[in-house]
Amino acid sequence: MSALIESLQAKRVVPLVQSDDPKTALKISEALLEGGLDVLEVVLRTDAALDCLEAIAKEFPHAHVGAGTVISADQSREVIRRGATFIVSPGLDPASVKVAQDAGLPILPGISTATELTQAWNLGLRTVKLFPASLVGGPKMLKALSSVFRDVQFMPTGGVSAANLNEYLAVPAVLACGGSWLTPKAAIDAGDFAAITKLAKDAIAIANS
Repeated sequence: MSALIESLQAKRVVPLVQSDDPKTALKISEALLEGGLDVLEVVLRTDAALDCLEAIAKEFPHAHVGAGTVISADQSREVIRRGATFIVSPGLDPASVKVAQDAGLPILPGISTATELTQAWNLGLRTVKLFPASLVGGPKMLKALSSVFRDVQFMPTGGVSAANLNEYLAVPAVLACGGSWLTPKAAIDAGDFAAITKLAKDAIAIANS
């Protein structure tokens, strides 16, 4: 977990990689890495997502390549087999948490209430994802939760953009923000991977400002 946390603390942004073609996924990932982001979350939202994950993990072994949108223990085992070095979930599934913990992999489950965060805390987790962040209170919710769970760090995702990134990162308990704004479908469809590299660099600049 420490190596992943260090990268998240340094860059503070986690881009989502989504594609139905491994070759395209590799180009997206390369563009993000050129932009300075070395933590990539490959989301399981297409039929080829697992193949994309495996290709990226093999091509870029020095990056932190994780799997997102993982919702079951079986999926957790499969993404680990495919080379994921961390797991992100939209919700809190204790079975998935156990699979990750048994494998020694970081897992950031999604929470949206104090009750879910209490459950995550009692499972031994101290880093979680707030999802969908903008719909469950955004920075105000993060401030409220962190005032009670003082040893927990958050990765808000869902509704985070370049326009509000600073507002989220200004909350001390926020470790990093996840977002799909860094990999817009229009740019990918147009083959404009340079635009993705620029978005990555811009995001790092915002985070450092």
